[in-house]
Amino acid sequence: MVILDARLPQNEKITIEKADVDKLKHTTSRLPVGTSYARHELLRLALMSSENRAAAALGRTYPGGTKAFVNAMNIKAKKIGMLDSRFVEPTGLSSSNVATARDLAKLVSASNSYSTIREFSTTSQHSVSPGNKRGQLQYVNSNSLVRNQSWGD
Repeated sequence: MVILDARLPQNEKITIEKADVDKLKHTTSRLPVGTSYARHELLRLALMSSENRAAAALGRTYPGGTKAFVNAMNIKAKKIGMLDSRFVEPTGLSSSNVATARDLAKLVSASNSYSTIREFSTTSQHSVSPGNKRGQLQYVNSNSLVRNQSWGD
């Protein structure tokens, strides 16, 4: 929501940097350092496939950087009534990011008013090109209900 609220250019290319690599839990990513993707592609991968490197890059390139992005996340959380939540980084990997189930329900409810979030979070699969002649990277939704072909029935 914070990225969309900022009305940043969705076609702007963002280059994955070493700063986007997860040093906390050492999760992997198929987005190579040095490759570039449109902001909307990174947002789609973060929302549909829990792509942490994409989330980190989105936070890093927010006006004012990651610190400003996390601050905006916390302000947005309070604005939508998430009073028992606190964020310290954009990927969700830190155990210092906390939210109650009730607050997460408020987050889902508020995000439902964003057509982009509805679309991206329910995309079952998507491919992106890293532009390094390795071919397309295929991603699937991390939610098994969405991957089920009859989930919308």
